[in-house]
Amino acid sequence: MSAHPESELLAVYDADLQVIGTADRGTVYRDGLWHASAGVLVRSTDGNRIYVHRRTDTKLVFAGMHDCLAGGVVDAGEDPADAAIRELREELGIELPTGTTLPLLGTVSWDGSWAGTPMRCHLFGYEVRSDGPLHHQPSEIADGWWWTDAELRAHLDDPTWPFVPDTRVLLADLLVDDGS
Repeated sequence: MSAHPESELLAVYDADLQVIGTADRGTVYRDGLWHASAGVLVRSTDGNRIYVHRRTDTKLVFAGMHDCLAGGVVDAGEDPADAAIRELREELGIELPTGTTLPLLGTVSWDGSWAGTPMRCHLFGYEVRSDGPLHHQPSEIADGWWWTDAELRAHLDDPTWPFVPDTRVLLADLLVDDGS
């Protein structure tokens, strides 16, 4: 989907990762309801690089910020793993064979704020190995490039670098230590 209307139904969660209902996207964002997103970290097949991208300036949440997960919100009735595969296909054009299971890297719960309103999200992080080709969804991704873990970590060490906050939390223990 290139644009998610505010009336799109999302799964609503409680603080303990349990689905408790549904609400439209506008209500979830306005009221700071717990919801879930699923994202896929794309590593090169040799494991030495991570695909990093900048979100478009028109995104509803975290517009113009950097991220290294192809991802989005979990729709009502959708499993996070299925949402991850859907988002990978939509945002980067990576088609996975039917029946593919992505390894779960971890789940983090982020309770913060965005644009002056509360934002509560459980992020399910997955990983795929791919060298592309990658095809950006123009409404979602403005630009992208490959970085080593060390290059990404150097940018993440700057708290003012505009990076999606829940992904920042997820990455804390996932980047390869370069020994320095």
